[in-house]
Amino acid sequence: MAGTKNHDYHILPTDPWPLIGSISALTMTTGLVFFMHEMPFGTPVLVAGIIGLAFTFFSWFANVVNEAESGDHTPVVQLHMRYGMILFIASEVMFFVGWFWSWFDFALFPDPVQLVDPEANLWENLIGQDGVAALATFPQQGITVLDPFNLPLLNTLILLCSGTTVTWAHHSLIHGDREGLKKGLWLTIALGVLFSIVQAYEYSHAPFGFGGTTYSSAFYMATGFHGFHVLIGTIFLIVCLVRTYKGHFTPRQHFGFEAAAWYWHFVDVVWLFLFIAVYVWGGWGAEVH
Repeated sequence: MAGTKNHDYHILPTDPWPLIGSISALTMTTGLVFFMHEMPFGTPVLVAGIIGLAFTFFSWFANVVNEAESGDHTPVVQLHMRYGMILFIASEVMFFVGWFWSWFDFALFPDPVQLVDPEANLWENLIGQDGVAALATFPQQGITVLDPFNLPLLNTLILLCSGTTVTWAHHSLIHGDREGLKKGLWLTIALGVLFSIVQAYEYSHAPFGFGGTTYSSAFYMATGFHGFHVLIGTIFLIVCLVRTYKGHFTPRQHFGFEAAAWYWHFVDVVWLFLFIAVYVWGGWGAEVH
């Protein structure tokens, strides 16, 4: 019979959200450029782009949830969605590789110390008595760093505990324990929010600002983007919690939760590398705050 579905794949219907999302992304980036250059209409264009993207995310993801609940996510479709999530996390890994690369480049290969000539407006190397340019230190001399075994260690323990609770939730879901799933998700979300609060407090009391030195810039970019990923992961888990109360997810079909758990474990692992490389090794020997 013509039009009868005789395969396990899900053929998507015509959907406006890819086009709307692309236009919203272009609007947001254009507004961001206008805003950074203090051009007219920068803020309204930026806000309009952000609202458009948020609406796209909500509507598009709602369609995916409806497809899952209507039975369109067959085992073959779920397998390919897992492949997609793996590739997405791999791209996120490479994103953080870039920040780690810059961090280690600044630390291991610092530029020669340079002095500015106010009259000539030129930069020139500071040459020592032996004719060799003096090397800069990393962190730069005089900068005070955060004590890695204070708030950063606390946040490390918080994320490690959250990795345990999300695993508990996943294990409960597989074994049909809905109450254990809810409790595990509640605890994981609470720990994610607590991590963000502690990091915000840490930033507000940091002894150095964003710009001015390679150390501070690399520090805030690496840890700040990780904090942004924690916020995204927390929202991801909140959506899973809402779906759990609506009766979604079964032991055999729960890709939405599985993707959120994978993402959260990725965030945990990245933080462990940040804690060791940025907080402990990066501030070794410097004065701590």
